[in-house]
Amino acid sequence: MKIAVLKERRPNETRVAASPETVGKMVAMGLDVVVESGAGEGSSFSNEAYEKAGASIGKDAKAAMAGADVVIKIQRPMVAGESQDEMANFAKDQGLVCLMNALTEPKYVGAMAAAGVTGFALELIPRITRAQSMDVLSSQSNLAGYRAVIDGATEFGRAFPMMMTAAGTVPPARVLVMGAGVAGLQAIATARRLGAVVSATDVRPAAKEQVESLGGSFVAVEDEEFKQAETAGGYAKEMSAEYQKKQAALIAETIKKQDMVITTALIPGRPAPKLVSADMVKTMKPGAVIVDLAVEQGGNCELSEYNSVVKKHGVKIVGHANVPGRLAESASNLFARNILSFMSLLVDDDTKSMKIDLEDEIIAGTLVTRDGKVVHPDVKAEEPRPAKKAGGGAKKGAASTKKSSAKTKAKKE
Repeated sequence: MKIAVLKERRPNETRVAASPETVGKMVAMGLDVVVESGAGEGSSFSNEAYEKAGASIGKDAKAAMAGADVVIKIQRPMVAGESQDEMANFAKDQGLVCLMNALTEPKYVGAMAAAGVTGFALELIPRITRAQSMDVLSSQSNLAGYRAVIDGATEFGRAFPMMMTAAGTVPPARVLVMGAGVAGLQAIATARRLGAVVSATDVRPAAKEQVESLGGSFVAVEDEEFKQAETAGGYAKEMSAEYQKKQAALIAETIKKQDMVITTALIPGRPAPKLVSADMVKTMKPGAVIVDLAVEQGGNCELSEYNSVVKKHGVKIVGHANVPGRLAESASNLFARNILSFMSLLVDDDTKSMKIDLEDEIIAGTLVTRDGKVVHPDVKAEEPRPAKKAGGGAKKGAASTKKSSAKTKAKKE
């Protein structure tokens, strides 16, 4: 069984799906591994390190993928209409393991099905004990929560801990973490280690005990709806408009006292909920900082801007893209171990070939496309539209107009 490790081509993506450590372990499993040249550069992994671990190096993506049974990546391959068409290099029935945003990108799912790719979406790994070692969302969120505090502290113009000096006392920073999932809990722990006074909010009742165990105080409207605000999988439910209004009023009062707010709230398959309004930002102290970890899904703060640090109403709003990628080597090492654990379910121990056991809830829960069809019950696909060809008798000017019109339409979409 041959595994291809590809270089990531999206802007701001510094990670790689396999480390020299995990390549060595895959080779020990009896697998052939080909790494695209330069795939690990952003994570400080050289071609030589991969070769020493037992991999061979492909000069480009096409060469690395040739004859591969499974391709592993961090982010989904780009398709026709994006900056490049990575999907064009895939062969029918070739396996793909990566983050796909399968619940929110039906055009991509349709293109993957049309290409005949057998696709496994890592973001759909079920939250069960056996799958913890494969949970890429948790491993990457953990690092993102840590980095959010470091990024916020960098932008903050004062010290975090209380300091008693001969010249007077420096008060501790007050930090509010919004969303106490994996990223939020790590942010709480990191801010506490730096000496801040930390509070946190979340709509899940179980979060209260977790926040308090880390030394933070819990802020939430604890009514009957709050007690039912968690899915069976451990994710937050989308709350009613009435609850959101009550929670927003509480947060509006709390946020005025904060030096830093870190927002981490995400709902699978939906845009990020707006938690911090422009009016709330206006009430914050001059020099305060907001770090929006949900900026790639639309942002939790109304004023955050994608991949930018902006100053509005005297408040710095940090919206870095791909925050785990800002710790590329650590993030790649953890992601690679997650994939290695997942790959152990795809390899037949006797034949060393790919097996798809639909009786395994992890395999069944992540399998999105197979045999040219979408097979996951929760995933929808949009049929890819064939490119229109200009007629033989069309004038150059008319063809040019059609292209211009198509570009305008694509931008609107």
